[in-house]
Amino acid sequence: MQINRIGRIQYVEVNFPGSPCSTQGFTTRHEGVSRPPYNSLNLGLNTQDQQANVEGNRSLLARAFGVNQEALVTPRQVHGCDILVINEPNEDYSHFLSVEGDAVITNQPNVIIGVCVADCAPILLCDPENKVIAVVHAGWKGTAEGLVSKTVAGMRSEFGSDPSRLHAAVGPCIQKCCYEVDEPVRQGFQKGGIAWDSCAELKSPGKWNLDLIAANRELLTQAGLPADAIQTSKLCVCCHSEQFFSYRRDKEESGRQMGFIMLKG
Repeated sequence: MQINRIGRIQYVEVNFPGSPCSTQGFTTRHEGVSRPPYNSLNLGLNTQDQQANVEGNRSLLARAFGVNQEALVTPRQVHGCDILVINEPNEDYSHFLSVEGDAVITNQPNVIIGVCVADCAPILLCDPENKVIAVVHAGWKGTAEGLVSKTVAGMRSEFGSDPSRLHAAVGPCIQKCCYEVDEPVRQGFQKGGIAWDSCAELKSPGKWNLDLIAANRELLTQAGLPADAIQTSKLCVCCHSEQFFSYRRDKEESGRQMGFIMLKG
């Protein structure tokens, strides 16, 4: 992964071997139209930023990659495990903005699918053989419930994807250094069957530092992806205020960056 720029958009670019995608990556907070404290490329529709600014930013992102804003699909995220599947062309994709879900799978070209994040892990999945892509919003709840594993299973059941031939990228998120959690989170992970000691470090009684990257990497390998097909970012959004939004750092004054991916036409 490396920082790249296209048009006005600065983003962390991902390269998948044999990728059928025209683009995939993770936005930074730069080169948008939003004013402080949401400066400047805030892509989150559920923030207190002015709606016109967010729409302008989403239009900038879509146009930078050659599509209209209506082809930028982000579901209404609720920290659940519902997965939106788009398996046929739509004249108007905007109605998907009101559909609840925390992951999207599609085989449709020229549609940017994305998830908005401010601490949670954005995950991209790509099936080069069947030309299927997915994007996942993995906070601690989605991770504990194995959302990325369910998304891999959905790619297989809906489109015949072989997990052993998939590629994945886990983007910038809050890293272990800044992510202190408590007992309810530990219980959630144990209920979901994730080895707590493999992704959390005890900080003080009843407090742990959680590694979302490690937890989702474990889920991806358990789902059948080869370890060398999983790319991960070392960038902590909470530490790097000059590059990324972070809700834990900025609370209600935080914007949202996006993990996004699009198949070639």
